[in-house]
Amino acid sequence: MTPQEASSITESLCHRAPVIPVLVVDDLDTAQPLAAALVAGGLTVLEVTLRTPVALSVIREMAQVPGGIVGAGTVLTPEDAENAKAAGAQFAVSPGATDKLLTACEDIGLPILPGAATATEAMALLERGYSSQKFFPAEASGGAAMLKSLASPLPQILFCPTGGISHDNAHEYLVLPNVACVGGSWVAPRELVQTGHWGGITDLAAAASRLR
Repeated sequence: MTPQEASSITESLCHRAPVIPVLVVDDLDTAQPLAAALVAGGLTVLEVTLRTPVALSVIREMAQVPGGIVGAGTVLTPEDAENAKAAGAQFAVSPGATDKLLTACEDIGLPILPGAATATEAMALLERGYSSQKFFPAEASGGAAMLKSLASPLPQILFCPTGGISHDNAHEYLVLPNVACVGGSWVAPRELVQTGHWGGITDLAAAASRLR
């Protein structure tokens, strides 16, 4: 898979809904109902971060939910990428990018949304062929104002900003011409997941799906 092919796929995923849920799941039993609740609310592209011992199993479970497209987040190494694909992840997301990681994803055919936080990092990824990128950590790296500044000199790059984004400030990003969607965890609050309040999560997802 070429970087250009990967970017085409990730760009299409980013355009499916204004928000990609960023999920940290500790309890495997919640995987399928959580995914179903989010999909029911209109958020069909789900990012499961590789931050818990059950993350790969969560990806396997969520991949069985009709209508959902499940990817792996916090993919840091070639081994992470290989394990994620084997678990059924259809895409990868990384907070940054290394040559080893990008090469591994290209070799195994796993589309990756690589992270950048500066103009230099974004240009290096663009030079390699990645026109769809994650902007992380968004709020700590200048927020919507930073992305607005990058839009003029780097109009070829489409971003999915993540990090510190909530329902209250998502609109500031989504109105920018170089933002396709945002990533956020607010649509799946830990307390609602732990109590199995799936209707509440569907409501939050539905509200997020209407953002623009």
